[in-house]
This record gives sequence, structure tokens and C-alpha cells, in this order.
Amino acid sequence: MNSVLSSILSWDFIASGIRVTTPILLAALGALIAELAGTPNIALEGTMLFSAFVGVIISGFTQSLWLSVLGALLTGIIMSSILAYFSLKLKTDIIMAAIALNIFASGGTIYALYLLTGDKGSSASLKSLVLPNVDIPILKDIPILGNILSGHHILTYVAIILVFLVQYMLYRTPLGLRIRSVGESPDAARSVGISVFKTQYIALIMSGMLASLGGIFLSMGYVSWFARDMTSGRGFIALAAQALGGTSAYGVALGSLLFGFSEALSFSLQFLNIPYEVTQSMPFIITVGALAFYAWNKAKNKKNRDI
Repeated sequence: MNSVLSSILSWDFIASGIRVTTPILLAALGALIAELAGTPNIALEGTMLFSAFVGVIISGFTQSLWLSVLGALLTGIIMSSILAYFSLKLKTDIIMAAIALNIFASGGTIYALYLLTGDKGSSASLKSLVLPNVDIPILKDIPILGNILSGHHILTYVAIILVFLVQYMLYRTPLGLRIRSVGESPDAARSVGISVFKTQYIALIMSGMLASLGGIFLSMGYVSWFARDMTSGRGFIALAAQALGGTSAYGVALGSLLFGFSEALSFSLQFLNIPYEVTQSMPFIITVGALAFYAWNKAKNKKNRDI
């Protein structure tokens, strides 16, 4: 018990929480952009899964990290384009289209993995590459801070930078203004000459690209292989983090940290005599609890405004 408490209260646990938060944060930023444009991207889970698969396959066959990243990003663009085509062009319900893409990604990746490698469960037989960790000069030599902030995966630092870039893009650029305008009132945006279709399409593409970065982090950073359904609901947790964080990238980052640290906590609690199923369900229990509190608080504030 004492060893578990000491591990939870250690600096290494904080570093672990930051690492676990990375894929959730990247996908949640994508969810934020899509949500503000009025096109909620429920296909984040499938996009992350397919991107994780493509990244590993390309790196295994080409031994090129750059081609792997480009392939994963292209996968995110393709998945989002399919979602945009069905929802924006054909006027299909975007939630139903996204669910179909998630189901397709779950089965399609395993089928494609079997065709390409002969494996069904994972790509362990394929020698794939991993993206590097980065030691920050000077910072790495500072006690405590060096342990927490240095030596993380390169995509962890990319995610941190993207928080500020996404916030700036949404609230300081013409594109961000168009995205928020279209999401708030498509008819009003259309009346001043803004192309609603084009703006929402761009938002979905950016959302898919951010989710694809989260996907390759899982298969080329978190571990070095692809496994069946390895996203394990992180795309849906990212949606919860976005809902909890509201319309700000900073709020989304805080929501992602909450769920990331809850997942890191579940890993630490596995050393106790607690059933595996309980510890594995902790992130999802916290997700439901946080969303319930968010909904209650929102309803309470609305009631106070009405009074």
C-alpha cells in the first residue's frame, strides 16, 4: 500500500500522467474545432485507430518515420473527408456516419493487418519504428522539473504547442472567426458570404489530422506496434474532455489532463489487490462522473439565469 502511495505521489507519476494525456489531448483539440464548426466529429475513435495502423504499416515496410507520419495524417484527412462527404454533401446524419466509420475502422484494420502481415491480433511480427523522445537542453538537468517536463515523446511537445496554436487560430484569425460563426449560426454566416460547406469541411479535416497524431502516438510512441482496438475508447474520452473544457483550447487541455491522470492512476492501482476490471474501468467511471457534474452545473447556471 505504501509503495503504491509513494508511486502516486512521485514526480514520475506526474510525468506518466502527461504522457498518457497526449493522445486524449490531440483528439480533444480536434473535437473542439469540429464542435465549434457545428460538425461534431464522433469518428475520432476510428480515425485514431486507422491512423495508428497506417503509421505502423508504413514504418514497417519503408523504415521511414516521415512517410509514416505523412501516411497517418493522410489517413486522418481521408477519414474526415468521408465523414464530410456523407454529412455535408449527402446530408446524412453526422452521428450515424461517424458510428459507421468507427465500426469500419475496428474491423477494417484487423482485416488489412491480416492481409499485409498474416497476423490478426497485433503487428508484433512487423519491425516498425517509433518516434523519438526529446530531452530539452538545460531543463533536463534541473532537479524535479527535468524529470517532469523533459524526456517526453516528441508528439507530447507537439500537443502542448498545438494547445496555444489552436486557441490562437480559433480566436485571433479570420478562419477561426468563420468556424465559430458557422457553428453558431450557419444562415447568418451564409448571409455575409461565408461558405458554410467549405468552412465545415476545413474544420473536419483539421479535426481528423489532430486525431491522427493521437493515433500514431499510440502505435509509434506509447508502444511500438499496432494492436486490435488499441485506442480503447480514447476517442470517446476526448469528446468528453472537449465537452468538459468548453469552447477554449485551454479548458480542453485541463479536461484532457483530468482523464489522462485518471488513466495513469488506474495503472498505479493495479499493484493493489484490486480486480483488473475495476482499475481498467476507472477512466470511464471518472468520464461519466465528470460529464454528469458538467451537465448538472450547466443546468443549474441556466436555471439561475432564467430566474
